[in-house]
Amino acid sequence: MPITFTLADEVPADAGAVGTPVFAGRVLPQGSAADLDLSFLAERGFEGRPGEAMAVPSGRGTWIALGVGEPDKVTAETLRRAAAAFVRSAWRDRTGATTLLAAAPPGLDPARATQAIAEGATLAAHRFGRYKADPKASKLESLVVVGSGDDARHGLDRGARVATAVAMARDLVNTPAADMTPRRLAERAAEVAEAEGLTLTVLDEAAIVTERLGGLAGVALGSDEPARLIELVYEPAAGAELSIALVGKGITFDSGGLSIKTAEGMETMKTDKSGAAAVLAAMSVIAALAPPVKVIAIIPTTENMPGGGALKPGDVLTIRNGKTVEVLNTDAEGRLVLADGLSLAVEAGVDAIIDVATLTGACIIALGRKVAGLMGNHQPWIDQVAKAAARAGEEVWPLPLPEDYRKQIDSDVADIKNIGGGRYAGALTAGLFLREFVGDVPWAHLDIAGPARSEEDEGYVQKGGTGFGVRTLVEAVMSFQKP
Repeated sequence: MPITFTLADEVPADAGAVGTPVFAGRVLPQGSAADLDLSFLAERGFEGRPGEAMAVPSGRGTWIALGVGEPDKVTAETLRRAAAAFVRSAWRDRTGATTLLAAAPPGLDPARATQAIAEGATLAAHRFGRYKADPKASKLESLVVVGSGDDARHGLDRGARVATAVAMARDLVNTPAADMTPRRLAERAAEVAEAEGLTLTVLDEAAIVTERLGGLAGVALGSDEPARLIELVYEPAAGAELSIALVGKGITFDSGGLSIKTAEGMETMKTDKSGAAAVLAAMSVIAALAPPVKVIAIIPTTENMPGGGALKPGDVLTIRNGKTVEVLNTDAEGRLVLADGLSLAVEAGVDAIIDVATLTGACIIALGRKVAGLMGNHQPWIDQVAKAAARAGEEVWPLPLPEDYRKQIDSDVADIKNIGGGRYAGALTAGLFLREFVGDVPWAHLDIAGPARSEEDEGYVQKGGTGFGVRTLVEAVMSFQKP
């Protein structure tokens, strides 16, 4: 069950566990109302570093010291991590309270602060336990945040909603391919559409061919599971002058096709639907937040398998916008399905596009497993997305799309080919490939191959699918301005 959050003027007397912030050097913020034995913390080496947590004996229940670092360096992310540390420490308590807002600096918007607390707590408590007899779930049912004001209250509500969406994305990613096929993903989208009042269109395998979605149809050739094209639309009741498209790569399992991966390389390939999961999960909360902008979500989804009818290296596909692609590596399939999705977004006449995809291992080499690559064709829009990601607490780093590299995707037999020449700059040539399908529409590409999956529990992230991108997409939509 999700945690219920409330705002109160003081710590309730019946709180099972109370988390209070502690600055670096074991200094308590004013107004933290903490009943802490600082000498106890010192004896056990607690320094007050961000993310630290330690239970302290007290005559008034369990108090948990939560490190937040230097006072002038506290950010929303600091509070998000501290709230997560509290939940991990109060795992068996049913009720809790925290005075974390006492550590927030004057310049930090109260709504941002409480949103971060709700996100950190909710995501730390989340567990994907569908296949476990005993998932050992958190018992924490309610958390009181000490503070006041409508902004803080609204922030708590928004944070809980957004975090629930992130948890949904994690569950979609973590569900094995046998249970999360393209058809099941479309059914899940239908459930979201019904619950949130969204308009839903799903194209089956026949309609995909009829609508000339050659990239999606081509990748699907090797699988017994039929492909789907999912479109969800949110439109404000009063209408909207601006519109944005979110496009998510939905490869529910990636074997590599005939350019088959190693056995080890396939172990985590259910994660290849992370872009689709992020887009679908973002749509599950956007309607409730009611931005004054029309949002179109496009999710091309299929398996990439090496069946008897599979796409072969050297085959040529025709994408929705009419461009032909020579496929030289069937394991570079994500860009093929995204090409159709991006083409549809352009046809919809939107003001801007964001696509999200676990696209290239090269991006992991460049940026590691915690930072997404950000590319695009319009600098003001790239900057807008980067700022949204920073506010959301998701790390992205801008990467270039050098014109000199464009020739690497020239083909001898088609308009372009699906891989660049040589082993270098794979994330950039993939971005250049996608750029061929957006025309002049402002477009940003998030390569989330690294941060889409974590190999360990850390902070508010659990091992497995992370739901990366959901918070950035929601923030980008809520703050959208025409680039």
